[in-house]
Amino acid sequence: MAKERMTKADIEKIEAELEHRKVDLRWKIAEAIRDAAAQGDRSENFEYYAAKRERSQNEGRIRYLERLLKDAEVITDETAEDEVGLDSEVELYFPEQDMSRTVKLVTSIRGDSLHDYVSVEAPLGKALTGHREGERIRVTVDAGFSYEVEIRHIRKHVDESGDRIRSY
Repeated sequence: MAKERMTKADIEKIEAELEHRKVDLRWKIAEAIRDAAAQGDRSENFEYYAAKRERSQNEGRIRYLERLLKDAEVITDETAEDEVGLDSEVELYFPEQDMSRTVKLVTSIRGDSLHDYVSVEAPLGKALTGHREGERIRVTVDAGFSYEVEIRHIRKHVDESGDRIRSY
């Protein structure tokens, strides 16, 4: 597995989920398996098999999260206050379609195009990083396709301590 680039906040969220799965869910699932097994004949016991399947899914998720943390590379935002960087909310204008859209640049682990969270590793994220309001940028998706976008507004986000979140 390649190094996953994450912020400190990403790592903290993963650690919290991992703790919940190991401490809370494991115990609840084990209890559900015991209760279902106590009902007798397991050959037709749906609750028993459902609880065992849930245990398998939980253990798989735990292994996945542990690998993510093991291979994590912590990144920070080094862009200037007036430049697009990690966790920036950016209002974009697409001249070819005459439409605007606001996106948020995030790490690849949080990327979600349905909610306009664009990974800094994606073509649009890479093209926007380090640019300023008013600039027009050509975004190259692949050798045969590119498009132009204008940065209309940048809003930097801050973490819980009030410090601006920095990117690479």
